[in-house]
Amino acid sequence: MNPPLYIHNVRLVRPGESIAAGSALIRHGRIEELDGPAPEDAALLDGEGRLLSPGLIDLHTHGIGHFLYERSPEDILSASEFLPQFGTTCALPTLYRVFDRGSLGHLARLSVSLDGAPGARFPGFHLEGPFLALPGAGAQCIPGDLALLEDLLSACNGKVLAMSVSPDTPDILPVIERLVENDVVPLITHTRATVEQTCMAIDAGAIHGTHFYDVFPLPQESDRGVRACGAVESLLADPRCSVDFIADGVHVHPMAIRCALAAKGFEKVLLITDSNIGAGLPEGVHDTPWGVTVRVQEGRGARVADVGNPKFGTLAGSALTMDAGIRNLDRWLELPSEQVWAMGTLNVAVLLGLKDLARMSAGAAADLVLWDEDLTARKTWIRGELAFEK
Repeated sequence: MNPPLYIHNVRLVRPGESIAAGSALIRHGRIEELDGPAPEDAALLDGEGRLLSPGLIDLHTHGIGHFLYERSPEDILSASEFLPQFGTTCALPTLYRVFDRGSLGHLARLSVSLDGAPGARFPGFHLEGPFLALPGAGAQCIPGDLALLEDLLSACNGKVLAMSVSPDTPDILPVIERLVENDVVPLITHTRATVEQTCMAIDAGAIHGTHFYDVFPLPQESDRGVRACGAVESLLADPRCSVDFIADGVHVHPMAIRCALAAKGFEKVLLITDSNIGAGLPEGVHDTPWGVTVRVQEGRGARVADVGNPKFGTLAGSALTMDAGIRNLDRWLELPSEQVWAMGTLNVAVLLGLKDLARMSAGAAADLVLWDEDLTARKTWIRGELAFEK
């Protein structure tokens, strides 16, 4: 059995609360004590004044590096080992093209692989669809269907933590209610819903908007010169609701995030990546399983490569990693740093009901990251075991 680990001379990040000098004792995969003395049997690690934070949690990610979660169990396992270098210790593999009854066997095989993830934790899936009103980047759009919903949840062996839906999808309210009954978090997205449709979905239990502002077009203008209100305004105005953003500077302008903070406060604003193949890779052109290549370019994200005009091409998900998102938010927002860290850690854990994670407190899971001054991960621990070292 490994000896306990005593990490000292660090600045402890208590998300949403404080950043202060301290120490952490790790034993049996958990934080046993903060700011106490070093036991005689402990291995000592001098953090040299660096930040020590809870690991980052990504609730909306389709892939990373060369790996696409819904392609195969092997991709899931490989992605789990790839993520800790970006300070990500937990993620929800997000699926969006495997929701017909012919895919149920594939979903079952994917779900079995989650328990074997050797690096970052994968506590469950996020299903982006199929009950969506707008397709976005190829997502399925069908009316609410409780029988299909039950088939999907059953195929995933109870390992679904979140599902994205649209308030303007026909017959969606029974779907939202069934998700809540099954402790699956309904997320609102891909929608042109009216205020009335959105409010009904919120009352049914869909109280979070994912990749906010992206694929949230205004409802059809009915009176020329009068700005229509819809899902965006309804989510911002309701104090029960939270939202998340792809903080890459491409999908949304930083001002949009500031607007949400002004309406919601930092506790109700979350960071996601919506990452896909190409995220975390160097600039260049990368193959995908869709028969196209993706060009990753600084300041432009990940786009379908256009050989004739390499500066353009439609967005192909995101090339963002969670650590880069934290760096962006820390630079863009006039917030105390501990509140920025909460947007990628504690706020996500609270939404998903992951009570053990993202807390810098005695008894919490020892999913921790020691950061260099440039906010890149130096060491990452998951369940108290070293998962990455620079």
